[in-house]
Amino acid sequence: MPANLVRGTDADDVALYIAKCAGNPNCGVTAATNAPPPATTTTAGGGGAAAPDGKKIFASAGCAQCHTLKDANATGNVGPNLDQLKPSAGRVAHQVEVGGGAMPAFKGTLSAAEIKAVADYVARVAGK
Repeated sequence: MPANLVRGTDADDVALYIAKCAGNPNCGVTAATNAPPPATTTTAGGGGAAAPDGKKIFASAGCAQCHTLKDANATGNVGPNLDQLKPSAGRVAHQVEVGGGAMPAFKGTLSAAEIKAVADYVARVAGK
């Protein structure tokens, strides 16, 4: 491996990821390759299109492996503690789409409706 390939906060992110995922073969596997089919709930009355369930997506996409969120019984410590951060739905959606630091981008693996559902869920329950 070339010297200084990873430096500064990138090195810290890699170290945290390795520490978190050691011995877990499914850690860091994106939702497209390891998750069950998207979780949905039906609309009121049982008719119409199904809407994605943000809480189920949070669990199946691997969010709980890295983030703390009481409502989801998630105690990850690689990413931010969402209960303390209390992010807006817009902020969550942006981060889920583009990723950052140790977090992968999910824009290619989750649909826009799934991203919106998980973002709305996190914004609604964080810190409660």
